[in-house]
Order: sequence, then structure tokens, then C-alpha cells
Amino acid sequence: MGFVIVLVGAAYLLISISVVAWAVNHAKKKGKSTKHWGWGAALVMWLIPFWDWIPTVAVHQYYCTTESGFWVYKTPEQWKKRNPGVMEGLISNNGLVRKSMMDGLGYTDTSFLNARFSWIVKKTGPFPFNRWRWQQELIDTRTNQVLASYVDFSTGNGHVGGEPELEFWLHSNHCAGGERNNSLMWQFTENFMGARK
Repeated sequence: MGFVIVLVGAAYLLISISVVAWAVNHAKKKGKSTKHWGWGAALVMWLIPFWDWIPTVAVHQYYCTTESGFWVYKTPEQWKKRNPGVMEGLISNNGLVRKSMMDGLGYTDTSFLNARFSWIVKKTGPFPFNRWRWQQELIDTRTNQVLASYVDFSTGNGHVGGEPELEFWLHSNHCAGGERNNSLMWQFTENFMGARK
């Protein structure tokens, strides 16, 4: 696949150089500015494959800045203080008890960690410029209280899988710090899994 991408890229580069050379020669013959015609042709050839790169990066950065992050609403210590003795009696389901639901915008995957806690992962998208939203929540199922949440965004087919990304310049798995936040969410969730069977 990589070899094919290199061949297609090389062919497109040769075509682009030919178009720019033709534009410069045409401008010379007509007495026009060769600089304007040359740069104009180069810009058009660049925009054909990359027209959505700047909007994709801008939209990704906007949502990463305004909505992504990791938040703790109640620490394990705070939860244990309000629910004395409950944590010690919880037995882990070892991630085997799950429920998945799909809708028109993505899926929701719920892991029932034990009799008291659920870990919910939601993927929604694609939104404009092939943006995906990822959200994880740890929920006390008895009170429906969210103890922690994590939101992240990916672009292209980043973090989604499937076919190899031909437009690799659009590919982004996470927001800046997203992998760290994902790890923090996992570490936080481990505190609520309960004793192993």
C-alpha cells in the first residue's frame, strides 16, 4: 500500500510541475505575470488533494481546546466515605459483562464492572471534516452519578480503524494530551472494579 501511495504521489507531483510550467509559459506568451500564474497554478494543484486539511486541523483544534479533557467528580476516597463498606464487597466481572448499542451516529459500549459500577464508552461521528467524538464515563449505577469522564476527538480514520487512511495528513488519533487522559481514565476506573473473582 505504501508503494502505491508513493507512486501516486510521484505521479501527481510530476503532473503538478507540468501544470505550473505550462501556466508560466502561457503567461510569458500572453505578456502576463509569470509569478502570479505560476503560484496560482501551484496553489490550485495543492488544493486539489489538500483542500480539507486546514479546515480539518482547525475544527479538530477547536473541539480539542473547548471540549476535551479528563474530569474527576468524585474521588475513590470520597465515594468510599459516603458508602462505607460497599467497595470491599464488590466482585469484578472481569470485563465480561457488556452491552453494545449502535445508532445512526455511532455506538455506545457499556461494561458492567461489578454490581455497582459501569464504564461507558461512546463514539459518535463522523461529523464534518471527518471528526469523531470519544467519551468515556464511569457511573455509579445505583445513583446514576458520573464519577469521572474523559472526552477526546480524532480525525480521518484515526482511532476508528477500518481501511488504511489514504489521506494520511488528515489522520489524528487524539487531541494533545489525549493518550495521557485516556490512561488517567483507565487508572481511575481500576479503583472501582472490585475484587477479582
